[in-house]
Amino acid sequence: MTATHKGISGMRLENKAPGKQSNKVAFMHGADVHLDKTPQQPAEEAVIARPRKLVFLHWLTVLCLCFAAALILIRDQVDGRVMQQWLLEGHRHFGLFVLILFFVRVVVRIRLGKLPSADNSSRLVHALASLTHIALYALLLALPLLGWALSDALGKPVHLFGATLPALVGSDDDLADTLQTWHVDAAWVLLGLVSLHIGAALWHHFVMRDGVLRLMWPKRRR
Repeated sequence: MTATHKGISGMRLENKAPGKQSNKVAFMHGADVHLDKTPQQPAEEAVIARPRKLVFLHWLTVLCLCFAAALILIRDQVDGRVMQQWLLEGHRHFGLFVLILFFVRVVVRIRLGKLPSADNSSRLVHALASLTHIALYALLLALPLLGWALSDALGKPVHLFGATLPALVGSDDDLADTLQTWHVDAAWVLLGLVSLHIGAALWHHFVMRDGVLRLMWPKRRR
């Protein structure tokens, strides 16, 4: 009976030892899982992330457009030839800044390639949005060039930080009238497209409640 008791005790010890070992392994496995667990960003945050340089160029372009428009509108309301000339030069400079930013944005956009979108709209809406963006880019190129050519046609050289830029066209009063009309019309078209762009962004944000507006929204560095 003693031998039998010892045998049974030995069997119990053998059965108990693996249990402890498996519990220990399970605990260590749980610790590994806990250590490997990293906080995951929400899917929306991952989608709406945009390179800072793209966001910076976007809002810098908006700022230059606002200054260019404000200066030319103020010029029509003030008296004094010197002040009007100063405001006109400021308008030209900010227009040239928009032209420079256009080429920088195109290069950056090409290098970044296709970016993820939070917009789940139909293909038709995507196509219309793409056409709107293409038209905006075209106007950001055409509007400054028209203003540059307009100044040349009026016989007024264009300057950038004191340097005289080459003339795009020769002095011609009739051509100047045509370019003036095109420049103003292009500005109105740009204003209309920008208004449509803003309206679409607000629609996505307040009605559809997706991350489209936050795609290009400036964020503070954490």
